[in-house]
Amino acid sequence: MPELPEVETVATALRPHLVGRRVMRVCARVERLREPLDMQALARLEGEAVTAVYRRAKYLLLEFAGCRLVLLIHLGMSGRLRLAPVCHPLAGHEHVDWELDNGNLLRLRDPRRFGLVKVAEIVAPGDLPAELDGLGPEPLEPEFTDSCLAAACRGRRRPIKNLIMDSRVVVGVGNIYASEVLHRAGIRPGIPAGDLRPARIARLVVAIRTVLTAAIAAGGTTINDFAGVDGREGYFSRELQVYARAGERCLRCRRGCIRREVLVGRASYYCPVCQR
Repeated sequence: MPELPEVETVATALRPHLVGRRVMRVCARVERLREPLDMQALARLEGEAVTAVYRRAKYLLLEFAGCRLVLLIHLGMSGRLRLAPVCHPLAGHEHVDWELDNGNLLRLRDPRRFGLVKVAEIVAPGDLPAELDGLGPEPLEPEFTDSCLAAACRGRRRPIKNLIMDSRVVVGVGNIYASEVLHRAGIRPGIPAGDLRPARIARLVVAIRTVLTAAIAAGGTTINDFAGVDGREGYFSRELQVYARAGERCLRCRRGCIRREVLVGRASYYCPVCQR
């Protein structure tokens, strides 16, 4: 599933190709993805120019001039965006096209149809739509602090891995990166969040920032479906220390063997020696 680094990679790649371009036509070949597609709302984008492309949590946002509208795109489990000429042959599971005024199109492929495409309103340029209310702080922004995470942990018996994956606490720390972050911080995934002392919380905040920054620099992580707009895979998969490495020697301590356990329905990986 594309997580924060993957969506940031897509936003960065799309920005120079979309900003300043007008959407001439929207074409949908299915009636719904995760939610029904509102074709009347999507048609409101036709003739409008893209003024900004950015990310909030795992959502990609395209902002349009003059109409106070944003296009929200969530890639779900298997979604992928690519740029192609209008005449490019259609491949399987390519469900939505946005035709641009330069003869190219933005095309969404989503085999599992868990993605989201939605037009939302904003009050002023740069604002976020109401649909994104309730999200926690961005992990790479100043508002995500030790005290912020400590407050979320206080008194909680929830496993720390599941807490940092909660988008109301902090956005964008998905399953792959949660395992990697906790390994870097030396914290076992199943420990109750409320048991963490301030020094360990501080290490965890640093680890979240470090891992996500490195993953963005590497273009994200390709495990199954993710690829960038140009079709390239994300190279952070080469730097994974614990994720999907059950039974292998820990690359950090060289003594423990990576274990796999399921926490609240999600696979978690950790080293029993260097994660306490």
